[in-house]
Order: sequence, then C-alpha cells, then structure tokens
Amino acid sequence: MARMSGQGGKPDTPRGVARRLKALGLVVARAAPILALLVAWEMSARSGAFTQFVLPPFSVAAQRIWTDALSGELWRNISVTLYRASAGFLIGGAIGVALGMVMARNRVARWLFDPIVSVGFPMPKVTFLPVIILLLGVFEVSKITMISIECIFPVVTATALGIQGVERELLWSARNLGAKERELMWQVLLPAAFPQIMTGFQVAMPIALIVAIFTEMAMGGYGLGGSMMIASRYADSPGVFAGIVEIAVVGYLAVRGMAVLRRRLLLWHQEATAPSTV
Repeated sequence: MARMSGQGGKPDTPRGVARRLKALGLVVARAAPILALLVAWEMSARSGAFTQFVLPPFSVAAQRIWTDALSGELWRNISVTLYRASAGFLIGGAIGVALGMVMARNRVARWLFDPIVSVGFPMPKVTFLPVIILLLGVFEVSKITMISIECIFPVVTATALGIQGVERELLWSARNLGAKERELMWQVLLPAAFPQIMTGFQVAMPIALIVAIFTEMAMGGYGLGGSMMIASRYADSPGVFAGIVEIAVVGYLAVRGMAVLRRRLLLWHQEATAPSTV
C-alpha cells in the first residue's frame, strides 16, 4: 500500500518522497559544518589540551544557556539587544533611504553629501563613541544613536546607487506618459531600485547587531554584550562562551529573517523566479 501523507490522507507519490528526502539532505548538509565544529569544540575541551577556564566544553556552555533560559535572563538580554538593534536599524534605514533619494535626484545634495558618505562609509564609526557618551551619556539613546549612525551608510549608498542605476528608458516612458517628479520617484525609481535598497538593509542588519553588542560591552547594562562583560569580570568562563553561542544564533536568525523578508517583498521581481544558488 502507498504511504499516507499528513494532508487529507493522500498517498505520497514517489516525486513527493524524493522532494522530502532532498529537502532533508539539504538541511543535513547545511548543518553538518556547524555540528562538526561543535563536536570539535567538545572534544578539544575534554582532551586535556586546554583548561576548563580557557575553553569550557560546549555541553557546559549549553547547560548555562538552558539555565539562563529557564530563569528568564536569556530572554531579557535577547529582547533588550534586539530592541536596541531594531530601533537603530529602523531609524538609520529611514534616514539612509531619504538621504539616498535626495542625493540621487539633486545635484546640490549630491555635491554636499557625497564626500561625507565616501569618507564616512569605510571609516569605523565606533570612534565617535566617546563623543556620543559625552553628549548623551551611557543610556539607551546613546546606544541607539550609535547603531543608527552605523546603519545609515550602507543604506544611503545602496539607495543612491540603485536609483541612479534605473534604466533611462523607464524614465523616458514615464515622462512621456505625463509623470511628475514625485510620481517618477514613488512609482518608477523606488520600485526599480528596491532590490538594491533591500541589499543595503541586509548589510545594515548584521551591522546593527554588531554595534548593539559592542555598545553594550562598552557602556554596560542589560543585553547580550553586557551579560558577557559581566561574566568576564567575574571570571565566569562558561557564561562568556554561552554568550558567544547566543550571539551567533541570534545573528544567524536575524540574517535569515532578512533574507526571507526580501523574498516576500520581492515576489513581483524577476529575482524571485531566478534559480537560487543558496
């Protein structure tokens, strides 16, 4: 008898079984390097080559994560870090899109801001952290401000380049149909440049998390970075390594979430129907 699937009792076809096995194989293949790394970590820590203080086993770090999760400490730190990163990401992204639009369509704005963006993009903006602390203190506003500053540059660059790269034929056609400058921007330029703008957001998201954790380490307080620094001050080696695992998982989920959001928002675009290489 044919095996029954979980959807309305319909029998699985050979093609459906093959599709499930292929999907399972892809999941295993993607997870294999991570699993190998965790096994190597565990074996190295228990081999005696390192002390438990220098390199605690992964199982010890995992037990610490579980304990923090049960106590609620883990969820509080994750929520605080994600709040700061998300707030700075949204503020910086909004400013970056608006500034990129102006730079792409206004010569004076491009003349004024292009040198600043060109110099500021490769520059590590965390060097302004002491100035931010002097002006705003060490509380939420200063951390979110620092994250916003970092997120502006990849978004403004992607927006300006995306709008400038729109095919001229689209602009000519829209103008021939009577489109005004505002209609040209919102109905032609932004939709055409949206894939590149999303790329800027995808670059800015991990930057927001990195800066959020860095500012928590530098300024203290709750959050994943702050909890790692507290564990370091008290020589709590399992807490430090548990923080590394937590940050890695949160960062991976954030990046994957942005990729899923990109696919959902670009269902109308040709890249949604192109064969994926991931």
